[in-house]
Amino acid sequence: MKATETFPDGTPIDAWFYDTKIPKRSELGKQYILTDYNILDDGRIHTEEMQRLIDTAAEEGGGVIVVPAGTYLTGSLFFKQGVHLYVEAGGTLKGSDDISDYPLVETRMEGESCKYFAALINADGLDGFTISGPGAIDGNGLRSWKAFWLRREWNPSCTNKDEQRPRLIYLSNCRNVLVAGLHLQNSHFWTNHIYQCDHVKYLNCHIFSPAFPVKAPSTDAIDIDVCTDVLVKNCYMEVNDDAVVLKGGKGPWADTAPENGSNERILVEDCTYGFCHGCLTCGSESVHNRNVILRRIKVNRASNLLWLKMRPDTPQRYEYLTVEEIEGTITNFININPWTQFYDLKGRPDRPLSYADHVTFRRCTCQCDTYFNVTPEEEQYQLSDFTFEHLRIKARRDGFRKDSIRQVTVRDVEVEAED
Repeated sequence: MKATETFPDGTPIDAWFYDTKIPKRSELGKQYILTDYNILDDGRIHTEEMQRLIDTAAEEGGGVIVVPAGTYLTGSLFFKQGVHLYVEAGGTLKGSDDISDYPLVETRMEGESCKYFAALINADGLDGFTISGPGAIDGNGLRSWKAFWLRREWNPSCTNKDEQRPRLIYLSNCRNVLVAGLHLQNSHFWTNHIYQCDHVKYLNCHIFSPAFPVKAPSTDAIDIDVCTDVLVKNCYMEVNDDAVVLKGGKGPWADTAPENGSNERILVEDCTYGFCHGCLTCGSESVHNRNVILRRIKVNRASNLLWLKMRPDTPQRYEYLTVEEIEGTITNFININPWTQFYDLKGRPDRPLSYADHVTFRRCTCQCDTYFNVTPEEEQYQLSDFTFEHLRIKARRDGFRKDSIRQVTVRDVEVEAED
């Protein structure tokens, strides 16, 4: 009998995390194939026709919207209960590059609830939603990437929101969600954003946005925002920002706002990373993350393996994080530093104190520029109960300072450093 695995605080990993079955297209209900409804690979934007087909499927008891071989253009689509999406091999659901094809809606963006542009694929309040198939969902983001960098050149302080652009997939208040097998690529903005969802699986996906010749700004692979029970498994992630990012709110009173909250029981395993800024990032808009595992990962050229962004204007708690069985090439093995982008205490007279504790690294073999990139800032954040064990690290710079962390354990760690 297999021993029960646990999350870092000892909570058993539920059987749900081990069920990686992907339903066949035929198991998703009645087939609504785009071309059967005169939605064609003809270079036209078919938003109204596709939305009408989704609405019809919902009214008729549910089923699956099928994207056949070819390229089909659309703006924002809003899925209904019982209606799934399947993209066949050779098929591409491609987003418009005109922001007017994405309506303004009440949504969640950068740790705040606000009015912003809808994503390409949207779902709210669904129970049991599957997006799958071997084809692609392509954001078609090149035009907005160029516009963003041009705007930054004109105004270096412009924010992500200032250059209007949609996300690829936004799921809110959903449960029992499966995203499987797809190529999710070229998003204008964040690629996948899940907010206040539970029991969400990303299986066997290829998530990509370019870092050159035009950088795709802020195209995070998966943003997990106030969610519980999330599995990311057997995925390839290469994006021009962070890959798996834990969010949950920002601001001096973020921990008291009802729309903000924790991410708990997050498992990222058996994935491969190309270039990205962070493999696992407790993000710049994050309040509380607990019971997070990153394991059995291969990394090529990522900037940071574990990145804890410590905002001086936000109370944060990162606890019970485990990073294990990692192989590859990384700039920073661990990065913990103040994060002051768009810093704003909003009149609060004191700076909230933050914490990171019960963080474990084990059984990793990596090449790094810097092994330990940690800046102690006791007046802003306190680090405690870190464990480093069974590590084989080659680095240009070691950087390890035991006095940066309260209660640190080091066992069987070899760091071969040029300095």
